[in-house]
Amino acid sequence: MSAPSPTSPADGLRFAFGTLTVLPVRVTRWDRPAARAGMLCAPLAGLVVGGTAAAAGLLLLFLGAGAPLAAVATVAVPAALTRGLHLDGLADTADGLGSAKPAEDALRIMKQSDIGPFGVLTLVLVLLAQVAALAQAYGGSWARGALAAVVSAVAARLALTLAARTGVPPARPEGLGAAVAGAVPVAGALPVALAVTGAAAAGGAFLGAYDAVRTVLAVVLAVVAAELLLRRCVRRFGGVTGDVFGGLAETAATTALVVVSLG
Repeated sequence: MSAPSPTSPADGLRFAFGTLTVLPVRVTRWDRPAARAGMLCAPLAGLVVGGTAAAAGLLLLFLGAGAPLAAVATVAVPAALTRGLHLDGLADTADGLGSAKPAEDALRIMKQSDIGPFGVLTLVLVLLAQVAALAQAYGGSWARGALAAVVSAVAARLALTLAARTGVPPARPEGLGAAVAGAVPVAGALPVALAVTGAAAAGGAFLGAYDAVRTVLAVVLAVVAAELLLRRCVRRFGGVTGDVFGGLAETAATTALVVVSLG
């Protein structure tokens, strides 16, 4: 069997945008090298999603809408650009974790199309937290609201890059989780994390030194929150699934939004 051909930056970008957004990007390779490159490019997909979300919020502010309505639009855009899959994954993960059943049964619950009470409650609380945090940020200034939208989206995809690192097993032999689990070497994930953190600091610095520190804390705490959930899921389910990746993204995004909105 011949070895897979080397991946190009275009292969990674296609994988990242084709699997993490609804943008019309065709994934031309679905092998491990492409998965590795794609997950390393995941924060770039977050940059596009976050920038689009910020643009929607700013447009409403320009048209005279208040901060709450701008916040709702900013939350709605990432949901639309992911077909709600991350939110659905969050709900399914909450149902699986809350089921108190063995791993095999919990995974079966997560795969069902309906959403249980744990999932509904988690979705409501997370969406309320996201809207409230963005409304607070937009209330401070339009720039802080836009910064919060971008930082949260990028941090959410950085959490996926780190969750796809070597040593994190898949819970199932099929699906997106199996395709990307363990695909990213730690030595490759760490520079991406440092680059995202540095970019967040630079973006916050335009608003002042305090905002630079706050955006760095937002990224760090978002990654920490996602890592805690990741470890819980690996212990509970035996590994990660596509739903778990969605739950990690929403957990990281919500944490980042809350941190940026404080102060």
